Amino acid sequence: MHVIDEFKKRGFVDTFTNEEGLYQYLSSPQSCYIGFDPTASSLHVGSLVPIMSLAHMQRAGHRPIALVGGGTGMIGDPSGKTEMRNMLTVEAVEFNKNGIKNQLSKFIDFGDDKAKMVDNADWLLDLKYIDFLRDVGRFFSINRMIKMESYKSRFESETGLSFIEFNYTIMQAYDFKVLSEVEECFLQMGGSDQWGNIIAGVDLVRRTRQKEAFGLTFPLITNSSGTKMGKTEKGTVWLDAEKTSPYDYYQFWINTEDNDVSKFLSLFTFLPVEEIEEVSKLEGSDLNSAKSILAFEATKLAHGEDNAVKAYEASTALFGAREIPENLLPSSKVFRKSVAAKGESVPSSVFEKARFGKGFGVLDLFKEAGLCKSTSEARRLVQQGGCYINENRVESSDYFVTEADFEADELVLRAGKKRYHKIILK
Repeated sequence: MHVIDEFKKRGFVDTFTNEEGLYQYLSSPQSCYIGFDPTASSLHVGSLVPIMSLAHMQRAGHRPIALVGGGTGMIGDPSGKTEMRNMLTVEAVEFNKNGIKNQLSKFIDFGDDKAKMVDNADWLLDLKYIDFLRDVGRFFSINRMIKMESYKSRFESETGLSFIEFNYTIMQAYDFKVLSEVEECFLQMGGSDQWGNIIAGVDLVRRTRQKEAFGLTFPLITNSSGTKMGKTEKGTVWLDAEKTSPYDYYQFWINTEDNDVSKFLSLFTFLPVEEIEEVSKLEGSDLNSAKSILAFEATKLAHGEDNAVKAYEASTALFGAREIPENLLPSSKVFRKSVAAKGESVPSSVFEKARFGKGFGVLDLFKEAGLCKSTSEARRLVQQGGCYINENRVESSDYFVTEADFEADELVLRAGKKRYHKIILK
């Protein structure tokens, strides 16, 4: 199957330039690229569609290029923002870039020139301003740029648009020109909010190199409730295991809304589309089994199979074993039979036994375990009936946890329906 047809079936395509030409371009092995903004040391779930698209390109025989914006990251992309981003230092960009490469390596094979990571700081930081204006800036119309959606929204905001941000589109377009020259790359992909920037690059390559370049954008992915991907009550779901544990990452996927299971299996796993199509017909326990497969496969990609297995076992320990039908998404390597429950991957903390001798205030315990940010938040949790110890609801904010609450020197705290933390005595 042509990779563009695969993209269409899985829901990756929002729009693209010259469909016929793009099909022809990708009829043989080619290079394609996506830019990643190094504003943090970790990418998050909201970055998965671009990451998975590059992985699909590689699996189809093409050569993905991941561009980390070490240069443009020091300016900040105004797209989708109502105010100016904080400008990063060179040291911060370098630190973040290293973290991003480690995460991308879980999805993409960078060995033997099968893929490449580049940093636009390599060519942007040494540009001579006057030469750049003469050679590149002359191809950009201010009249056209101010009509771009990313700029229009900022013009209408109270903060306005700074001159440094106004240069971002030109910088990104120049990236495309450089990659077309150095890497023979003529396809840029990105989120739908990047359409204006991508078109600017396509136009610049055409004007300066007299060659056709292509652009493809992905739709904004939201869940059935309209919430942006990667946002939860606990905050952003990161790909870095230090920021979001493999267990919490697994739980994010297991809590997928029923109407989103098929869509997310298509976008965030490599399971065959033909098998995924059958999931839309499921309901009840079979649909919950499909969620287990989604969580296992997504966690395996981001954190490796060992961590996916541990997260699966930890979830089993808390929520009970589930036997997954053999004919449900059979290409998955998830456990099909009930397995012994293990809880090693549940987020946990070790406490000195002596701290519970006279009783440990439940509000302080939930705060110290990281389930609540403050004592007042913990008190509200109790008042709203969302505070549990070993699945027993805590009825009073004045409750003191003692050794009597532990079973084999362990107890499990629960905040709300989905957030757990194990306390271990030593």
